Amino acid sequence: MVNKKIQEEEQQLFQLYNRFPLVLDHGEGVYLYDTDGKKYLDFAAGIAVMSLGYQNKELEESLTEQIKKLCHTSNLFYHENGGAAAEALNRVSGMDHVFFTNSGTEAIEGALKTARKYAALKGNGRFEIIAMEDSFHGRSMGALSVTGTAAYREPFEPLIPGGRVARFNDLSPLDSVKANITDKTCAILLEPLQGEGGIHPATQGFMEGIRALCDEQDILMICDEIQCGMGRTGNMFAWQEYGVRPDILTMAKAIGNGIPVGAFAVTEQVAAHSMKPGDHGTTYGGNPLACMAVKKVVEIFEKDKIVEHVREIAPYLTKRLDELVEETDCVTERRGKGLIQGIVVTKPAGEVINRAIEEGLLIISAKGNVLRFVPPLIIEKEHIDEMIEKLKHALL
Repeated sequence: MVNKKIQEEEQQLFQLYNRFPLVLDHGEGVYLYDTDGKKYLDFAAGIAVMSLGYQNKELEESLTEQIKKLCHTSNLFYHENGGAAAEALNRVSGMDHVFFTNSGTEAIEGALKTARKYAALKGNGRFEIIAMEDSFHGRSMGALSVTGTAAYREPFEPLIPGGRVARFNDLSPLDSVKANITDKTCAILLEPLQGEGGIHPATQGFMEGIRALCDEQDILMICDEIQCGMGRTGNMFAWQEYGVRPDILTMAKAIGNGIPVGAFAVTEQVAAHSMKPGDHGTTYGGNPLACMAVKKVVEIFEKDKIVEHVREIAPYLTKRLDELVEETDCVTERRGKGLIQGIVVTKPAGEVINRAIEEGLLIISAKGNVLRFVPPLIIEKEHIDEMIEKLKHALL
């Protein structure tokens, strides 16, 4: 019998998602429960969103109090949480100024506009932005224009002019990044670790090389850390491991632990020479509830030493996944770092994910028949062991 909730959604929504036939009811810690009471170990975290897990009491209490007090004012007025949330995010991200949005895609749009305005004020006629093959930056027209995956782009072409695509991690003397740089290039956009594209971390040389190219030619470097940022790689933000600071940084997902919020942050130089009041805006962005979420999430991260915990627990996940590669014929490779990892499988990823759901495990896929693991950052070794056992059954 089709679940009534599923039937209702199918009839009423403009259905653009391929959903699993699962109606989730509530979560607790690193587990989710469906409306029938079945328990699932969550190694998807709402696509790398729920880093603190479910029912974090401290966060819930702060959000509940804020809801009772004030949720929205518009950006015509100040409110109590805006400055504190911005200070917290600037501090942990290593950037200087932040603009709050409602999503990661909106953060990308703001970053693109900032890069173009920076070039426009210089009067150099630059407007092109180089992105990477297999990248993913969102589904709006601007974000699609700089997304390096043809399947996302092609149905909506012609897109916004000025997007170019280069090979990721290719920085030889004749590399495609250099080949794509013209006198019209204003920015280079990349993910320090590609998530949707198949779990590919950037190499140290690639990150340093991009930074050097940008410095030499007065091009802005934009890092998209919407998925890989906020502690997931073992640093608060992935660029910090490389020691390669971008000019613009985009973030979302885990900064709100489920409350819709995104942001793009810039250096002092970019802030002083790009967008001004009236150039950009948002009705809901940076509202009191979203800023309370950001402020409290950062506070909990620091107080509970979440990043340190990721560094301690991630090697165990790596070890168990490497063992799976050695022991299981249909698993050929492990990729990633920290708590954003993936394995390449020879069986259809969708079939394995469905089997995993039957076993009480939630995982997701990435490009290249990759099973993606982006669990809450609060997992312990016993959760990794439980995941491996359930996954082994799903791979049979």
